[in-house]
Amino acid sequence: MANITKKVSWSSRADESAAAGEATPLLNGSEQPQHSRQVRLAWKLTWGANLEIGRLSTVDLEEEITSEEVKSELQTSPTHTLFCLLLLSLDYDNIENQLFLEEERRMSYMGFRCLEISRWVVCGLIGFLTGLIACFIDIVVEQLAGIKYQVVKENIEKFTEAGGLSISLILWAVLNFTFVMVGAIIVAFFEPIAAGSGIPQIKCYLNGVKIPRVVRLKTLVIKVCGVICSVVGGLAVGKEGPMIHSGAVVAAGVSQGRSTSLKRDFKIFEYFRRDTEKRDFVSAGAAAGVSAAFGAPVGGVLFSLEEGASFWNQMLTWRIFFASMISTFTLNFFLSIYHANPGDLSNPGLINFGRFEGDSVTYNLYEIPLFIAMGAIGGLLGALFNVLNYWLTIFRIRYVHRPCLQVMEAMLVAAVTATVSFTMIYFSNDCQPLGPESTEEYPLQLFCADGEYNSMATAFFNTPERSVRSLFHNQPGTYNPLTLGLFTLTYFFLACWTYGLAVSAGVFIPSLLIGAAWGRLCGILLASITSTSSIWADPGKYALIGAAAQLGGIVRMTLSLTVIMVEATGNVTYGLPIMLVLMTAKIVGDYFEEGLYDIHIKLQSVPFLHWEAPATSHWLTAREVMSSPVTCLNRIEKVGTIVDILSNTSTNHNGFPVVVQVPGTKLCGLILRSQLIVLLKHKVFVELARSRLTRRKLQLKDFRDAYPRFPPIQSIHVSQDERECMMDLTEFMNPTPYTVPQETSLPRVFKLFRALGLRHLVVVDDENRVVGLVTRKDLARYHLGKHGLEELQLAQT
Repeated sequence: MANITKKVSWSSRADESAAAGEATPLLNGSEQPQHSRQVRLAWKLTWGANLEIGRLSTVDLEEEITSEEVKSELQTSPTHTLFCLLLLSLDYDNIENQLFLEEERRMSYMGFRCLEISRWVVCGLIGFLTGLIACFIDIVVEQLAGIKYQVVKENIEKFTEAGGLSISLILWAVLNFTFVMVGAIIVAFFEPIAAGSGIPQIKCYLNGVKIPRVVRLKTLVIKVCGVICSVVGGLAVGKEGPMIHSGAVVAAGVSQGRSTSLKRDFKIFEYFRRDTEKRDFVSAGAAAGVSAAFGAPVGGVLFSLEEGASFWNQMLTWRIFFASMISTFTLNFFLSIYHANPGDLSNPGLINFGRFEGDSVTYNLYEIPLFIAMGAIGGLLGALFNVLNYWLTIFRIRYVHRPCLQVMEAMLVAAVTATVSFTMIYFSNDCQPLGPESTEEYPLQLFCADGEYNSMATAFFNTPERSVRSLFHNQPGTYNPLTLGLFTLTYFFLACWTYGLAVSAGVFIPSLLIGAAWGRLCGILLASITSTSSIWADPGKYALIGAAAQLGGIVRMTLSLTVIMVEATGNVTYGLPIMLVLMTAKIVGDYFEEGLYDIHIKLQSVPFLHWEAPATSHWLTAREVMSSPVTCLNRIEKVGTIVDILSNTSTNHNGFPVVVQVPGTKLCGLILRSQLIVLLKHKVFVELARSRLTRRKLQLKDFRDAYPRFPPIQSIHVSQDERECMMDLTEFMNPTPYTVPQETSLPRVFKLFRALGLRHLVVVDDENRVVGLVTRKDLARYHLGKHGLEELQLAQT
């Protein structure tokens, strides 16, 4: 492999093997793995970028780690490499062992029909609960933000003439960083995985990477409370990303019919307790979250398809659409009741863009080149945003790695945001008449004449959603160019600084707000430099195009974002220009830098598999990319041998080929670590089965009851006599694992692995002997870089 650039050496090949995964201590109080201290350090370092993926039960996170160790570790190996040791893969391929096949054969046609009905019921529950959560967030944010802005507004009006506006600034800053402090504390100290939008983590989960704690009930509670504090605290954030994460958590919990956090089992939906079914419901939950945030059921379905799902079929499409529709209806129904208008279900979601109606929002064909140019501007600004946020995240990983520092940074950003906002409003002289048709929620007069309000306050002294709506729909002349220019520049850097804090927050609304500001500015400038200003009379449509361009330039979504924008604005007319703008923004942005979510996935060192293998990898074969040697088990294996293998911290396998001597070593199946642990827990030993101590026959229910938190091997007690027993794996192993010859090309291996959602792919020789095993990280470490095909050495999952 001389033609491959070795970018980073993250682990030696001697330490890599079949399917490494969870770091498991030895039995009987043996020493911890040698790399456990590195893992602890990895956790502490990654906290600084709020990229943490949960805590590992066998890792002591309270051990003190000095700054000297931090510096030395950063110099010797990348932090995200150590963090990578904590990630596992999901089993999206069903294990078709004898137990599974017997259960499927016993099930009648009516039983399968009942299962299909159950899937629809689960999707309906997912949509309903997600809509309720969205309604709760919206009402609480509206109430708390209303109280905060009203108090600050009255204080500003009080001191405008009397002097002492510094007191108003202090009040605003104190209220902001108080809310943000609460949101940052609950995230940094109680559930770090709840930080950020959660979209990168959900994308990884749907891609097949098991992100610890990402779909826990505690994560949901912290996420909801955290995003409320972040938005009310005046940060440059939105609540749409957290809604997507919240919907995914709801889906993961409802589909299992129990709560492992609350230790309650409702004895329903037991058939769905496996990764394959759970993945499909999480896709529905993410779509329901999008639908609740934007009022875009179709956009939610396309978001799951474009951004997340690793598997798709027609029935799944309709079930996800059903969940999205229920989510939107539930949100709108309860919000209409809250607003004392039960008959009005027209609210398009949390992010109420308002409706673009009438002839004033039509466009002409000669404006299409202008829209495309705005798309290019959005791509450039999006790439700049992503680059700045990338380097800021690297800084946080290295230096802001303790929870207390993260909370302090969040409070600093909140105070700076309030100070900058107040300063911009104070020095602005953009006064506009306050007419009966004005839609400002909290108009500030400041030093404007009676009957006028400060236009800069409309953008800053408001929740971001309301500011977007005002930029879309306010009458021409509401903002002057200087106001929009200063707001765009200021809010751009505030949003870039904010994304990545240890708070629950999304980037959709800040991106839309930035784009709407410079888009409206473009419309005003076009009207001022042309003689026929009536053609460019409505700057609102340019605000819409600019918003789409900026968001597309940052997150690089195309089809789903087009439909979301069309559904949220209620105007199909702009479907074509929005699509052209988003495609242009993606093309231009991708030339300079990846999308924001992809950047953060890479910073987490997650082995994310894209749809296709690198374009220049056809000359690589399975023999060159596989992990070898492989630890195999005999079809009838000694219990002591199995225990020793599972306890061996130098390998940490998660999948074991099962072989038989016939003569020679021939592959006859594959069995997972989780299955072996369940077998050891229930003591399914051959000698015991033949004695009077015969236990009941093991069923799939026993494996489903242990899912998803299979007990660690150190919790399984095996006596010395039991170690001498034998275990027959025939009934529990997958007798037909997917295999490839060792000369298979990398793209073919990649396509098979990705399309089938595999966790392990066995590599065999001409005589069906196991020579290696391909895992997710064997494939993910190859990518196309600036210098051709590059290899990143990763620990295996």
